[in-house]
Amino acid sequence: MRPLTEKQIRASFVNASRREAADATLPDLDAVAWDRLDYLGWRDRKAPLAAYVVVELDDEPVGVLLRATDKGGRRKKAVCQWCADIVVTDDVTLYVARRGGASGKAGNTIGTLICTDFRCSQNVRRPPTRSEVGDDAEAMRELIVERRIAELRERSARFVEEVRSTR
Repeated sequence: MRPLTEKQIRASFVNASRREAADATLPDLDAVAWDRLDYLGWRDRKAPLAAYVVVELDDEPVGVLLRATDKGGRRKKAVCQWCADIVVTDDVTLYVARRGGASGKAGNTIGTLICTDFRCSQNVRRPPTRSEVGDDAEAMRELIVERRIAELRERSARFVEEVRSTR
């Protein structure tokens, strides 16, 4: 992912008011490992139920304001719908986003299960398990990680497109 500035991030939100975007508590952008991210995601430390993701669509950042369905208490086991990680299944949260445009103003939302702390980019880059690679471990390892990264980018972009959609 290309490094983003505070101004770019705040201007990217498609389902947040200008005030909501201005009030968002951003992560430390200097500490972000941009080259290891497929999207930027974070929870607002000042508003426990607020979270944000920014995905690149057509080389432009598109941001979405999310609401967590819980404050991070006891979670049920689930699989993140973005990274589909089969190893980490106890740190997933249902996030809900107000749709963009008139549809969102009418109260329409869309939700999905995402890693609570948005660690999807780390999860897809972890070494594959023996059951994932089979007998030809070395040849398959890189292909599996590349496939996971592509699938994460596709799933996260599809969700953000759905939020941005005006239907």
